[in-house]
Amino acid sequence: MASMNQIRDGAEEAQRRKYVATIVAAFNNSPLRGTIITLSVGVLTVVLATAYGQIVLNRWNQPFYDALQQRSLPALLTQLVIFFEIASALLVLNVAQLWLNQMLHLKLREALTRDLIGEWLRPGRAFHLARRGQIGVNPDQRLHEDARHLCDLSVDLGVGLLQAGILLVSFVGVLWALSSGFVFHLWGSAFQIPGYMVWAAILYSGTASWLSWMVGRPLIALNGDRYAREADLRYSLVRVNEQIDAVSVSSGEGNESRRLYADLGTVIAATRRIVSATVRLAWVTSGYGWVTIVAPIVIAAPVYFGGDMTFGGLMMAVGAFNQFHASLRWFVDNIGSIADWRATLLRVATFRIALLDAEDVGDAADRITIVRSTEPALVLDSLEMDVPLGIVRLSKSRVTIHPGDRVMVTGAMGSGKTLLTHTIAGLWCWGRGSVSLPRDGSVAFLVRDPYLASGTLRAALCYPRDEDAYSTGEIEDCLRRTGLSRLAPSMDHSARWEHELGNDDRRMLSIAQMLLQRPGWIVIDDVDDLIEGSSGERFVSLIQDELADTAILAMGTIERQGGLFTHVLRLRSVFHQAGGNRRTVSSTSRL
Repeated sequence: MASMNQIRDGAEEAQRRKYVATIVAAFNNSPLRGTIITLSVGVLTVVLATAYGQIVLNRWNQPFYDALQQRSLPALLTQLVIFFEIASALLVLNVAQLWLNQMLHLKLREALTRDLIGEWLRPGRAFHLARRGQIGVNPDQRLHEDARHLCDLSVDLGVGLLQAGILLVSFVGVLWALSSGFVFHLWGSAFQIPGYMVWAAILYSGTASWLSWMVGRPLIALNGDRYAREADLRYSLVRVNEQIDAVSVSSGEGNESRRLYADLGTVIAATRRIVSATVRLAWVTSGYGWVTIVAPIVIAAPVYFGGDMTFGGLMMAVGAFNQFHASLRWFVDNIGSIADWRATLLRVATFRIALLDAEDVGDAADRITIVRSTEPALVLDSLEMDVPLGIVRLSKSRVTIHPGDRVMVTGAMGSGKTLLTHTIAGLWCWGRGSVSLPRDGSVAFLVRDPYLASGTLRAALCYPRDEDAYSTGEIEDCLRRTGLSRLAPSMDHSARWEHELGNDDRRMLSIAQMLLQRPGWIVIDDVDDLIEGSSGERFVSLIQDELADTAILAMGTIERQGGLFTHVLRLRSVFHQAGGNRRTVSSTSRL
């Protein structure tokens, strides 16, 4: 049993090191690293100067309170002038630290979010992540809210810990020196305890820290669970908003309300558990907070009442004890934030690790190879795509598509046509064989649900190039040829075009993009909608006339010929059966 526990603990420790290492790697790879280091050095300098000012202020306590005890007005006025000098310097340092802290918040968030976005939007990586289960369901939550929260907590806790550590080192000597003169009188005898108030502060704060950790430790898991439930609710809300037209026409508002209420219920339940744990922790932290008001006076009282300490000396000792104790109880005061920080760190680190591992396909022998062809052609050679129930392959082992070729791949719904599109795009790599891309030509993809970039219509048409890649005349000409001349006056108008335009118009905008970009090869994910839609005749005309030199590889469910497609391929599925046997569903090829 002990061995199993050691193995488990070792695995958990290795996992924690991996989480920390991936965040450190994000920092080391950031172009903002130098700025962050400079700001951190600035914070350290200001904190050191502030600690020195606190020591000077603590020393000021003795002559000030002695002046009060002696009822000496000139001495009191002198000490007030000194106080305002010290306070002015500390005020400048406090404002400087606030500015440095806020800038550190800003730059650290920028660095982490830039790193996560850069890793997320590496070619094909977001596609793979979306198919890796729960981790890929709501990346926006990790990129936005979790990254912001982690950076805020890291700066606040980091600066707080630094300040507490410096004050601890600064005041331990002060408190030790003050304690050296403490004489205890008990039953007629006198004795000293070297560093009496230092040991008392350590015992007092250590007890509070241990008890706070025992009570507050469950908050780590509870915060992680709450963030997951919050992310699920946010994803559900966004999804309903994006599909509100379909929900409304189906009168599905009631059903969606029940789903959202259920997700909200899980958030409320998770938050309620955190509230209960926080209240339990508050009994400890608040209790120690109230006791701390009188604790240093009670600890120093035996010496004061013994006549070995003046009132000013007592107040100086109380001030030093409070500073020393505040440093030691930093953990007590921040146990909730530490638990929150650790839960957020795990979420962000897990997401970044998932991004780095998103394209891992295991055995390289079972990976489809993407290469550049030695000839101006798109070549599919011995291509087999793995699916959960078996494999999908084309009815011809080697397919070569030259400029101007018109090839159609047919198959029933769900037979793997979109999978073939993803494979040619280099997104699906599970399987065997190779895809050879044209050496000197570009391959463009026309998908079932076209993406229109945010911003102006001009930017959407030029995507993924810059919006000044084509002249106004070129864009207007392509809109005219695709039957979308009515949109020309709105070319520089910003809107959510995916909501402004119907699916047919969006598909024709994709054709307009093709006319602008003139790729050598076009892969069409679903050609049936284009041909059978209201703009079907115009689409066929554009393919035959405007894109006559462009190779077309189209996916569809209906076999079409008659001058548009000169070659037809069919998909063949081989399904695994119990015992390792395979059942083949094949078709003939006309290529």
